[in-house]
Amino acid sequence: MNAKQSGRGFLLARNDSGVAFWIHVTPRSRRPAVGGTHGDALCVAVKEPPVDGAANHGCVRALAEVLDVKQSEVDLDPGSTGRRKRVRVEGDPASLSARLEGLAASPRNQ
Repeated sequence: MNAKQSGRGFLLARNDSGVAFWIHVTPRSRRPAVGGTHGDALCVAVKEPPVDGAANHGCVRALAEVLDVKQSEVDLDPGSTGRRKRVRVEGDPASLSARLEGLAASPRNQ
């Protein structure tokens, strides 16, 4: 995988089958949103609580929606606990990278 860091610090790795990046999750958010950065990670806010994987499922749904991919193409690292998680998304690396860099540069999008 080739890693690329944007001007805002967002770190994105690309390969032939997709991209990988870190997210910073805010569970129990009043308003779900994807956008902005927390260090080198993309911010993802979800309404679900961090109980029994509910927040993880909310992250997968939110990322699939904003990236226009199927939920099955979004993979959270199963060993990730806490707010910081590694994500892999299958699809066209060029279009996914462009979309993710736009999301990272924005304050917060839905």
